[in-house]
Amino acid sequence: MHNTTFDVRTSGRDQMIDITPQVAEAIRDAGVVSGQVTVYIPHTTAGVTINENADPDVIHDMLAALDKAIPWRESFYQHAEGNSAAHVKSSMVGCSAIVPIVGGRMALGTWQSVFFCEFDGPRSRRVIVSVAD
Repeated sequence: MHNTTFDVRTSGRDQMIDITPQVAEAIRDAGVVSGQVTVYIPHTTAGVTINENADPDVIHDMLAALDKAIPWRESFYQHAEGNSAAHVKSSMVGCSAIVPIVGGRMALGTWQSVFFCEFDGPRSRRVIVSVAD
């Protein structure tokens, strides 16, 4: 098992950042040809997902849909910090993703990338990547 971490700096409250290159670098550094990579986000108001990387409208639409489904302000929210929506979005999206490694590369589809999802930024965040053969 090979573990590495890297930081992501976000610039907005809601943002999706393609972290595929950093995850691929962790796989190369580990020298694993066949196995799996786990990307884990150790934050309660952020997440990770795999989705399309070719059209930036996909990111816009994802964030807009999440905002519509989970508005920032709701009368029933009780969390004193005022970021309940970010906690809900994080739980819905999830804090980890597992991708098979085939031939030393992530077995992602043609249009897929791994995205760090910020729901309570801007902040400096940590990403943990675990590569196993």
